[in-house]
Amino acid sequence: MTKKEKADYLVEELERLYPKTPVPLNHTDSYTLLIAVLLSAQCTDKRVNLITPSLFKLANNPFDMVKLTVSDIREIIRPCGLSPRKSQAIFTLSEMMIAKYNGEVPQSFELLEEFPGVGHKTASVVMAQAFGVPAFPVDTHIHRLLVRWGITSGKNVEQTEKDAKKVFPEELWNKLHLQIIFYGREYSPSRSPKADQDFITMKIGTTKAKKELK
Repeated sequence: MTKKEKADYLVEELERLYPKTPVPLNHTDSYTLLIAVLLSAQCTDKRVNLITPSLFKLANNPFDMVKLTVSDIREIIRPCGLSPRKSQAIFTLSEMMIAKYNGEVPQSFELLEEFPGVGHKTASVVMAQAFGVPAFPVDTHIHRLLVRWGITSGKNVEQTEKDAKKVFPEELWNKLHLQIIFYGREYSPSRSPKADQDFITMKIGTTKAKKELK
């Protein structure tokens, strides 16, 4: 199959499996989504969703967040891991947001990426899911699957994002990246993927990927 044929198959199959794509991270607006995505680095969405209610009860906007100390934030988010770095980032970006944008989340990839703790993937999620701007956020799971399916041979997430954007229609990016995540969690885990479960890899995956299936 060509990459175009694989892409067409993926779009059709993933839409069949996941016609609805709720954002996995609980949030109420662009600010709480930004904080939740920041916290999700090297942490499961499930755990983030257990932690954020306590944090957002105290501060669900930058004005209230800066009333807390970095230590206060760190103590709440400790179960998410990397709490020293994440707590400082949350506090500092909230200060910056107030000073530069009147407490509003800027609707720009470049401006979002100026915030501490906010890389391109995090900015892409916020732009896609909060503001509806076409983006294709690539995390390690999406990277793994698109390599496994032969959509990219990229050695890093940056190349994988470029390859994905070339082969998938722009109007589908925001939904498709979530559909791929959902499929990976349900059918194609990173550890011990099974041939009788991961049917997409069995159909369009690379020879190497098919051999890795148990």
